Amino acid sequence: MMKSLFSFITRIIIAIPVAVLVWVISYFGFEQAFFPSSIFAILGGAIIYLIIKWISTRKFLKRHQLTRKELTYIVQNLKEAKKKIHRLQKVFFNVRNIGAFKQMLDLIRLVKRIYSIIKKEPRRFYQAEKFFFYHLDSIVELSEKYAFLAAQPVKNNELYFSLKDTRNTLKELKRTIENDLYEVLSKDIDHLEFELNVAKHSLKTPIDPLIDEERRSTK
Repeated sequence: MMKSLFSFITRIIIAIPVAVLVWVISYFGFEQAFFPSSIFAILGGAIIYLIIKWISTRKFLKRHQLTRKELTYIVQNLKEAKKKIHRLQKVFFNVRNIGAFKQMLDLIRLVKRIYSIIKKEPRRFYQAEKFFFYHLDSIVELSEKYAFLAAQPVKNNELYFSLKDTRNTLKELKRTIENDLYEVLSKDIDHLEFELNVAKHSLKTPIDPLIDEERRSTK
């Protein structure tokens, strides 16, 4: 979000001076009337704005190895996911049971963590498709069901059983979401393990005797 806002402000900062320069050249240099000069200025600023946006988008796509169609698809799914997260947060603020409150808090943290990673690095979306298409929906629907049942004034054994069953299912879904997060971070974890193995191997490797002798002689 901050990056998008920063990019927008940067484009505006560049486009406005260009628009002013076009107006000055058109009005004073080519002796155009005020209105046509203003039109040329707006068009000039808009063109520069769009060119900068196109270049930055192209760089972004290249950096993340995505096509424009893929990015559009991912952004659309992120928008849908954001709406579902808002629904989940709404349920969270309506929960009164302490155990359920903590459970919902943990779920929201996991969900938002996955969302923020994909938003920052959209290429990882393909590692979290099950989360976006199945698991997030299940969490939101079950959470809303739990909040609805818990808010009922009448409590009986059947309702108590339904609440308990829903919480147990949410607990299982939490483990599923943890696996989704692990899947999203799997390449980073593999890379870290590789680096650790290299570092451990280098620490265990004996020093060349000649180098060791040279070090002792210099002391």
